[in-house]
Amino acid sequence: MSWPAPVTLQGRIVTVEPLRIEHHDGLVDAVISLPLSPDSGACSTAICLNRQVIAADIMSETRWQSSGWCTVALQHGMRACWSTPISFRNGRVLGSFAILYREPRTPTTLHRNLIEQFTHIASIAIERSQSEAALKQSEEFLAKAQQVSSTGGFYWRPATREVIWSEQVYRIFELDPAVPVTLELIFTRVHPEDIPAFEEKLERQLRDGTDFEHDHRLLLPDRSIKYLHLVAQATRDQDGSLLYVAAVQDVTQQRRSEEALGKLRSELAHMARVTTLGALTASIAHEVNQPLSGILTNASTGLRMLSAHPPNIDGARETARRTIRDANRAADVITRLRGLFAKKDFTTELVDLNEATREVVALAASELNRSRVVLRTELAEGLPPAMGDRVQLQQVILNLLLNASDAMSGVHDRPRQLVIRTEPEGGKRIHLSVQDVGVGLNSESVDQLFEAFYTTKAEGMGMGLSISRSIIESHHGRLWAEANDGPGATFAFSIPCGAENVTDVEGYGVVSTPAVADAEQIMGSR
Repeated sequence: MSWPAPVTLQGRIVTVEPLRIEHHDGLVDAVISLPLSPDSGACSTAICLNRQVIAADIMSETRWQSSGWCTVALQHGMRACWSTPISFRNGRVLGSFAILYREPRTPTTLHRNLIEQFTHIASIAIERSQSEAALKQSEEFLAKAQQVSSTGGFYWRPATREVIWSEQVYRIFELDPAVPVTLELIFTRVHPEDIPAFEEKLERQLRDGTDFEHDHRLLLPDRSIKYLHLVAQATRDQDGSLLYVAAVQDVTQQRRSEEALGKLRSELAHMARVTTLGALTASIAHEVNQPLSGILTNASTGLRMLSAHPPNIDGARETARRTIRDANRAADVITRLRGLFAKKDFTTELVDLNEATREVVALAASELNRSRVVLRTELAEGLPPAMGDRVQLQQVILNLLLNASDAMSGVHDRPRQLVIRTEPEGGKRIHLSVQDVGVGLNSESVDQLFEAFYTTKAEGMGMGLSISRSIIESHHGRLWAEANDGPGATFAFSIPCGAENVTDVEGYGVVSTPAVADAEQIMGSR
């Protein structure tokens, strides 16, 4: 086709001669198939050298004979070719713009100016197209990455209450992307129990204008719950107004995994506790049998004293007091036993570590005696209380005591001495250690001792120390083992102190059943 082309050039309107546009697919395919080098034709030379190439008469050209470009052009009836590179402002060549003629032709000044304007416009158009394509691809990659990581981004302008969400945030909140986002809309999704804390956080950020992180839950229309983690960075827009650039991540799966892991850890800890206490059956029976025997003896003695003529009232009263004492002892043993067997969640309380240790020692006393272990306790006076779960800490102490006893089972050339020691550590932590004179530790296997299912015992499960370390770490502490200078090894843990300035931590483990309490009131005290 052809048309007269009026063109504005330097303030003057000029008319370019009619042009005829023809399509030569064969010529284009042939040129494209040639390698990109200065010797492959006018277009390739223009691209490689980044300068305009004028072939006024292809029939007389000798520059590209080796590539066969001239032959191809002549076969398609072309006699002249003006090729101009299209390049960015930084000089990078994007391609070439070529004009071919069926007769020899040399460009005039007007032609050169038109070509320069056209290539300039073409470079802008191509650069913009490539930028838009790259931006679109980046947005697609970003959207995919956000979807994979369950993370979305958004802007929040507190001054105007404007909120702009990414597509992934809409997915997380399960809202229609066509719906405008408002704080009121967001609050319809926030879990009712978390709204007060969420509102307080927003008010604080409006006041302080600082970076922040926040965790909250969503309650969706189907009553399902999502857990979100929000990270926001404070900045300023062009007007100087506060602007938050934020990312929100759906951490529901992670939270559920943590809860499942915690439940599994609790199940394993309970199983290990029951398994350990199974080995203490004889010790527990002995501990309970002694006060029960005393109760029977005292009851019989009291009856004889009351049957005498005259009745021995004072003796019977004293016998009744001893009966109450033995009943308290038996009840105390049962309560400690039920506490260690109990399957309950982690309970935080102030724990007197010395008293907790004495209770464990009382439970394990018969077992240690049967193993001919000489136990010495060195419990620091004025030890501050710890904050944690009493039963779990006692489980760790019991495990360390029994392990130390087992480590000395093959010792026959020296006393089987076991030392359990407590002491303050730097004013902010409490240290407990169990030292034995047994077979000692292999330095190469110290780290393996705390791995699950690793054991040096013929009948061991390999779970005790692993669970013990997990318990201590859940108390923000540390459990470790080290070889002694002499025979044996020391296992120790360190945990933070509880509340400061607590002076009264007595009374843990005290048992007073209703029957015993009533008896005390009836008998009175001297």
